[in-house]
Amino acid sequence: MTNEVAAVQSGVKKVGFISLGCPKALVDSERILTQLRVEGYEVAASYEGADAVIVNTCGFITPAIEESLSAIGEALDATGKVIVTGCLGERPEKIMERHPKVAAITGSEAVDDVMGHVRELLPLEQDAFTGLLPVAAPGMRADVPAREVTKHGDVFAPTVKLTPRHYAYVKVAEGCNHTCAFCIIPKLRGLQVSRDAGAVLYEAFRLVAGGTKELMIIAQDTSAYGVDVRYRESEFQGEQVRAHLTDLAVKLGEMGAWVRMHYVYPYPHVDRIVELMAQGKILPYLDVPLQHASPRILKLMRRPGAGKQLETIRRWREICPELVIRSTFIVGFPGETEEDFQELLTFLEEARLDRVGAFAYSDVEEADANRLPGAVADDVKQARLARFMEVAQRISTEKLGEKVGGVMEVIIDEFNDDEDDQPGTRLIGRTKGDAPGIDGQVYVYAGEFAGQVKIGDIVRVRIEDSDEYDLFGEVVERPVWAPNVPQLGHFPKH
Repeated sequence: MTNEVAAVQSGVKKVGFISLGCPKALVDSERILTQLRVEGYEVAASYEGADAVIVNTCGFITPAIEESLSAIGEALDATGKVIVTGCLGERPEKIMERHPKVAAITGSEAVDDVMGHVRELLPLEQDAFTGLLPVAAPGMRADVPAREVTKHGDVFAPTVKLTPRHYAYVKVAEGCNHTCAFCIIPKLRGLQVSRDAGAVLYEAFRLVAGGTKELMIIAQDTSAYGVDVRYRESEFQGEQVRAHLTDLAVKLGEMGAWVRMHYVYPYPHVDRIVELMAQGKILPYLDVPLQHASPRILKLMRRPGAGKQLETIRRWREICPELVIRSTFIVGFPGETEEDFQELLTFLEEARLDRVGAFAYSDVEEADANRLPGAVADDVKQARLARFMEVAQRISTEKLGEKVGGVMEVIIDEFNDDEDDQPGTRLIGRTKGDAPGIDGQVYVYAGEFAGQVKIGDIVRVRIEDSDEYDLFGEVVERPVWAPNVPQLGHFPKH
């Protein structure tokens, strides 16, 4: 009997899943998938095996909205039963205008609502022995009412991962308190709600115990973690820990995994985080969304800390010289003059950021920036973007060239063998200065370690060459990874 026939005869319902958008949305997808598994649904690997499809959408910028609407249409054509969730779900009229036949629409962070619609669309046969038991979210304690958990800002840690085993995103807060002129995240996801530090740390502990070697800490504004709950304390392994980024980073750093900080705004207390990096407690990497360098444009954008970025970056590098800084920028924002743009290029030359992304400004529906005067022509935007990226690429080439001849730790993400290679001869990985999917890679020749290095291993690589964004080298050592967390399935020798 085939698996498909067996599934039909046993009443198993299969749900397809499409996850779009940023890592924060990816964590939401993991939570929904976890709950699907908890309640007895299976996840379909393709449209052909799906009884219905959930599409977790992005609704931030126009290209992302179009991608989401296209994915919804494709899923509708394939299955006829589609539940839409995520950021674009906060604007149901836009979805219904294009796809009036969707079964249901929910907003972001709506696991319960999504599951309610799944149960309506695909009711499961009730088991005589377990059918009367209440459905609980994974990780929920029976003695704690759900309203109390929600009030305390916790989101249940997912047990289904959409990332490889060796790295994971850990969301510490949802929503944002900023009013940036180009952004509608507060309208889509609400104001900031931070998780208790204990909840975050127990999730991280479980991940590292299961073999995760890299934890990427994310939020809309990671630096503001805990502000909304007044940095209240919660329990972790018998002690009280504040919901504050520095306290959290200290505890995460004690677990022995790589800890990478994303979406960090340049608040004063980030200096303490950089000190932890200098001490080797967490990775010397900061993802800081600066957006521009002209004080005038930053004020129009309503960005915090306008005009102080260069001073802050210099101070951070004095504390931790090996610090790698990634940032993103917008060119062609309404009102941007050639003088403003030249100020941005000058900043780029002086700051010499390690990893840089940029995009040309485009209107975001409902964003305040749409009403600003001085719209920049599309051809000017694209020309400025090209000039900006030319400078950024040159700086990246120079900085990577300085690493040639050195030895760096590299975490292996995938194999890259040719047909004629011995298996495991060629590998692709990342240094401590590279986040997955957005930064550079290291193309590695395993040499005498061919066939011994596995995906997820952290190896030492001699860097032999570089280009604009990537490094090339050969494995010289395969050290044993030994975190400070007991590994599941491994027992101490007596």
